[in-house]
Amino acid sequence: MNLPKVFITRPLPPSVIERIATRCDVKVHCEDAPLEPARLVEACREIEGLMTSGARVSQELLEHAPRLRVIANVGVGYDNIDVGACTRRGILVTNTPDVLTETTADLAFALLMAVARRLVEGDCFVREGLWHYWQWGYFWGADLYRKTLGVYGLGRIGKAVARRARGFSMRVLYFDIVRPSPALEQELGAQFVDRETLLRDADFLTLHVPLTPETYHLISARELAMLKPSAFVINTARGQVVDEPALVEALRSKQIAGAGLDVFEQEPHIHPALLGLPNVVVTPHVGSATSQTRLAMAMLAAENLLAGLEGRCPPNPVNPEVCT
Repeated sequence: MNLPKVFITRPLPPSVIERIATRCDVKVHCEDAPLEPARLVEACREIEGLMTSGARVSQELLEHAPRLRVIANVGVGYDNIDVGACTRRGILVTNTPDVLTETTADLAFALLMAVARRLVEGDCFVREGLWHYWQWGYFWGADLYRKTLGVYGLGRIGKAVARRARGFSMRVLYFDIVRPSPALEQELGAQFVDRETLLRDADFLTLHVPLTPETYHLISARELAMLKPSAFVINTARGQVVDEPALVEALRSKQIAGAGLDVFEQEPHIHPALLGLPNVVVTPHVGSATSQTRLAMAMLAAENLLAGLEGRCPPNPVNPEVCT
């Protein structure tokens, strides 16, 4: 019996690889680093299934993978995959929503608290031996209690962040192109407002939208100018949602108070000015980085992959029309 050939672009947990290997002929890129495009093309020539975490799957790559039938993305965002080209070829694309919702919401709120209370600045100050005595004027930050949280995008993660805000008695405003039910709004304590009101009233603006042509540079110089000088921007969505040079200028000129960022426009490259600004907290795209969540993501991707290869509709199809 010929097993379907599968290539995995990252060294995932052994239990996940073993699960796939029971029903597939598996090869794994054993280095936890991006594959060069030419090596990825070579690896995909004979495969029927691809499990990827961050690798770019372009139309050009698909042209070198004539047998490819299923792409299982280990992550909820799939802007690294040309889904349109896959659909035209009849290639099923899947992702891993839900399992990383709470973990990513935790990080968004951690960034919010860290930048508001200047935790990274304070940590560096102590480690560098600069704390000699208590002073009244040291490291004044911003309160969260009863402040206004503006949630831009009330999807899974946006909802989870809104729930966390209730523990701080925050007023929660949100904007989304799809408005949920009044019952859910009441449960979250969230009030729908238009985009301009969200930007003008938010003390903390947290972004939770997918990257699409419509959300590219969703937050640019115009939007940043609408925020309060005391406002903070938190981005755990995608880096290209924010115009990074415009954000740098807004932070540099104190047009806004600060930013907490887990994602960047040209990852892993970061606008150099961001690293020199004390009112910014940065993390290296680790929204889902806990052992429990990463294992759940990888296992869900494995189930998606196996279902697709066996002709079943997987739990999380991105292009479900390919299943029919």
